[in-house]
Amino acid sequence: MAFIETIEPEDAEGELKSIYEDLSRTRGKIAEVHKIQSLNPPTITAHMELYKQVMFGRSPLSRAEREMIAVTVSKHNRCAYCVQHHFEALRHFWDERISRAIADGEYEAAGLTERQQALCEYARELTAAPADSAAEGAWAAKLKALGVQDRELLDATLAIAYFNFVNRMVLGLGVELETDPGGYQYE
Repeated sequence: MAFIETIEPEDAEGELKSIYEDLSRTRGKIAEVHKIQSLNPPTITAHMELYKQVMFGRSPLSRAEREMIAVTVSKHNRCAYCVQHHFEALRHFWDERISRAIADGEYEAAGLTERQQALCEYARELTAAPADSAAEGAWAAKLKALGVQDRELLDATLAIAYFNFVNRMVLGLGVELETDPGGYQYE
């Protein structure tokens, strides 16, 4: 159970009701991560705008690669809620074996390219020790040596930062996993 009060869709009024209706229409349903922000409805809208840009906006990173980063960051933070949600999304793009290997941190077993493995390692390192991973631009240099372009590096870093933000909100406020975490619109 969440550590703070949340407003359920059937009890929502005004701005929150409109936001919930829009989420249900555009995403397929309302997630607990949205309900946790129900006491401050404008944050739901701002959060979703950032999410849509980072995860669905035009990017040289594929949607699958962004979900791969989401799962990697969330696994490292031990955020079961986000691991499960984004594991479901990852399975939409890649098969169960690949998705499970990524969720288990077994990037080689997943059959990822060297570039994709490095993106996962970067996600893990930037999550674990941001100052250390940024030192002297070592990760940027490593990724660029593997052909990662500046825009890809930016978009990967945005996804990493976004999931660190959401993981902390979920963990800090006790967001619980829905009984059916799948079924969202993934594309």
